[in-house]
Amino acid sequence: MAIYTRTGDKGETSVIGGRVGKDDVRVEAYGTIDELNCFVGQARSLMEDERFLDVREQLLEIQHELFDCGSDLAFVKLSENRYKVKSEMATRLEGWIDALQAENPVLERFILPGGSQLSSVLHVCRTVCRRAERRAVTLGRSAEINPEAVIYLNRLSDYFFALARAANTRLEIAEVEYLRSKKVFRNK
Repeated sequence: MAIYTRTGDKGETSVIGGRVGKDDVRVEAYGTIDELNCFVGQARSLMEDERFLDVREQLLEIQHELFDCGSDLAFVKLSENRYKVKSEMATRLEGWIDALQAENPVLERFILPGGSQLSSVLHVCRTVCRRAERRAVTLGRSAEINPEAVIYLNRLSDYFFALARAANTRLEIAEVEYLRSKKVFRNK
């Protein structure tokens, strides 16, 4: 079976319900989600240590959900009863974030992305997720989309931040604070 179709040779691609330019805002949105999914897979591949079995399974679930999110954004016209991203998904992420945050040291200042290789990749996931969220918001200004997809991406970037910090904590690697940062986070 050939994987090439030649149907996109003139700069157009198929979406669910029509054809659009390959640079269409819809393609940008779900394409960025696809890019994020690749980085999530890279992060999972760095989690061979038994200290990461719990989050390795979470990331696998997230990879499936990213396909769901991309699918929701790929529809030109989609009825609400066909949406795959549901509010429960963001709520579940909140629980995972809270559990990860309980592992992390108190944060008072901005930190530099990095530390371990795993944490660095998770920070890339965070920033690509933020870009995917921005692209989805832009799409939502001109087309009807599943609003839960934007909420999910917003919460997911927070998850990646908490997980990047937890990765360093579990590996006993200190975070590096941004030197010119004042105390910006209020802790209860």
